[in-house]
Amino acid sequence: MNTRTRVLTGAALAVALGAGTFGAVSASATAAPAAAPAAVAKKDNDENFTTTTHLTVDAATRAAQAALHAAEKENQRVTVAVVDRNGNTIVTLRGDGAGPQSYESAQRKAYTAVSWNAPTSVLVGRLAQAPNLKDIPGTLFLGGGTPVQAKGAPVAGIGVAGAPSGDLDEKYAKAGVDALGE
Repeated sequence: MNTRTRVLTGAALAVALGAGTFGAVSASATAAPAAAPAAVAKKDNDENFTTTTHLTVDAATRAAQAALHAAEKENQRVTVAVVDRNGNTIVTLRGDGAGPQSYESAQRKAYTAVSWNAPTSVLVGRLAQAPNLKDIPGTLFLGGGTPVQAKGAPVAGIGVAGAPSGDLDEKYAKAGVDALGE
């Protein structure tokens, strides 16, 4: 074979290999993606779905500020926490001079109130019948937590900690709930 034939044969072979490689790459690049899961459409009155009510950040902040303001009017140094229905903190306000323990205590009181849909002062009484309740992680059975309800169901909890008594803490938490009704 002469040089010219070898060059032409090599060029033809290179073109054929290149076209095969390009075709394989193109084919894999355009392969159909895996099927996406089908969307489920909610029908009116479908028993498989529910609608829930949530407290907005603005409403939670307004409630926390009202509770903090009520405490400040009585010269109490407290922390106020507002949690959602699942116990996740929406907002926490630590008042000037509030003790370091009050931050976590307020969150735990709010969580406890929303979990049981009852003021924590009421729940304290239940400890006599079921002392193991206090062992549930994240809870605190001291007065100062109150649930926020919509149509009788808990949608949030407000917890206050730092005043000299749970009764005062709960009074301020109720001021936060009352601010939501205004």
